[in-house]
Amino acid sequence: MTLPALRDDALRRTADGFELHLSLPWIRSLPVASLRGLAVTVDGARVDDLRVRLGADVIAVDALGGRREWWYIQDRLPLLAARELDAGAHEVSVSFGLAVPYLAAGPDGPLTLPFHHAATLAPDAGDAAPLPRGWLLSASAFNWTPEVIAAERPATEIAVEVARDVEPVIELEAGQVWRTFPVPDDAEVDALRDRLDAVGGQVSIVGASIDDWTPDGRRRDDAERLAFLLPQLRAASRLGAQGVRLPIGQAGRNLLERLQPVLHDLDLVWFEEAQGHQTPTAEAAAFDDIAELDDPHVRVLIDISMLMPALPVTYLDRLRTAGVESDLVHRLETDWRDPTTHDAVLDALRSGSVPGRVHTLFMNLLVRFGRSDAADLRGILPLMSGVHLKFWDLDDADGRVTNPIRDLGRELRTAGFAGTLCSEWGGHEWLDHDPAEMTAAHLRLARRALAG
Repeated sequence: MTLPALRDDALRRTADGFELHLSLPWIRSLPVASLRGLAVTVDGARVDDLRVRLGADVIAVDALGGRREWWYIQDRLPLLAARELDAGAHEVSVSFGLAVPYLAAGPDGPLTLPFHHAATLAPDAGDAAPLPRGWLLSASAFNWTPEVIAAERPATEIAVEVARDVEPVIELEAGQVWRTFPVPDDAEVDALRDRLDAVGGQVSIVGASIDDWTPDGRRRDDAERLAFLLPQLRAASRLGAQGVRLPIGQAGRNLLERLQPVLHDLDLVWFEEAQGHQTPTAEAAAFDDIAELDDPHVRVLIDISMLMPALPVTYLDRLRTAGVESDLVHRLETDWRDPTTHDAVLDALRSGSVPGRVHTLFMNLLVRFGRSDAADLRGILPLMSGVHLKFWDLDDADGRVTNPIRDLGRELRTAGFAGTLCSEWGGHEWLDHDPAEMTAAHLRLARRALAG
């Protein structure tokens, strides 16, 4: 019986190379030690630095003979290599033997069967065409915020599940995932890293926080703000994250300069995030500070909530059912980009006509939803190393979900962007949907939009 060892989605690019997921071409589970003489070639060149991930361990291929784990028939064996892959399809072949412990070849040992499989594979082939080199998709554990708040299971368990079942590269919020925040305990950080390692997960960015005010209402000076941040930075580094994230302009130039040596020592990137109503013009001083520092450890992250051609359908429905005036909802639906619509929103708030039960939700119109175009970002593209692919729902009527992704993708290609692009769901504020299904579906949309 011939069974496939290389499925169509077996090849995956990673931050430091690629993974090849090997299926067991046999009719039942076998010990991993049954794998003998594994050889892999990509585009005709032998891959000599192969390692194998077994749970929390990453070992050399020739160390498999000493392992006692089993290779479950439905699992694929992750083979890791530190070799970059170009975009596009690759010719991949694997050769190996399988020792079948219940079939005897004679008095000296079991039967060992030879296998050779070859396939033309593209990274992430199950989703879309490959993304440009240096572009790394990820998923934000923030999407599971309602489950974190419900506290029916630990936040760390949720984060590990995201990396295992949805997307291996994830973003975390320090204030959600660590019980010992804002001074994360080393043991708690290490425990999370070990669990992520066990499922092949990694962290791109950790969302950090500065409490500018003390519990007794006193404003912290920059030395105290730095002290508040340092434990979070060290925890992010210990976790293996690429960087940490804060709202643009919150730190300020003086604190950024104090942070620079720490960022270099920890090899972390500091991301300043612009989103929603913010624009390059409105935040010009903060962007100028980043440009003048001219430091690859201080970069910009753009949230595409800045680039909304229309408001989410489900959000408008929520306003209607809450009793917001129908004329205003119609205006939001048809003339969101009109500057006078902003004035109408302010008038509604001042007049007291917005029902109290949706007052907080209504404030999204002033804070979280933006009216910019992708072309408006051209002046700051050289500063960017991160993107939040913010989505609210999956209703892509008139391309309101995918067009901002596609438009920004074109700008990023032109600018030679390299960095992370993270799926972040903001609609759980008014939608009670499964975050895993929502995030996985959005990642599929995003991959197609970015590839196109």
